[in-house]
Amino acid sequence: MFGYIWLFFIISAVIIGGATGNIAAVGQAAIDSARLAVEIVISLIGIMALWLGIMKLAEASGLIELIAKLIKPITKKLFPDVPPEHPAIGNIAMNVSANSLGVTNAATPIGIKAMKELQSLNKNKNTATNAMCTFLAINTAGVQLVPASIIAVLAAAGAKNPMVIIGPTILATGIALITAIIAVKLLERRF
Repeated sequence: MFGYIWLFFIISAVIIGGATGNIAAVGQAAIDSARLAVEIVISLIGIMALWLGIMKLAEASGLIELIAKLIKPITKKLFPDVPPEHPAIGNIAMNVSANSLGVTNAATPIGIKAMKELQSLNKNKNTATNAMCTFLAINTAGVQLVPASIIAVLAAAGAKNPMVIIGPTILATGIALITAIIAVKLLERRF
């Protein structure tokens, strides 16, 4: 589906550029954008490697288990069907930690691992459990305290103050989290 959307944008740009006599500008913009995309990706490699390494160290050192214990009262309420000592809780804690630090690319494999652990508790393998839906809602809300990836992109793009994004990000993702939890808990009761 996204392929068709991008194809539509490209064809539209070429048609409009040709019709307005700006086809050279369209070509130059494509080249400049491709160059900028490579620069941004290269600048993100270091940040992603750093945070993936930190998350691996946190897991190996037992920090994730400590975080899981600290948030146990919250996870008991949000995931009543998951035993408190189940590995899914640690993976959920690690995923939320990675998301809150803004390294959503690092959070993705952890989230998949958490979902696999939740699936191991699922009696009906063809239907998502309430815990799986709750985790998906929380993960999708993407709560961020430090949007590291966005800050890196802004810095790579030459923003004068890339840290300005922190306040609005906390507000927006906090509202998204509260809304997601309320929605999933209301729907959980209904179905």
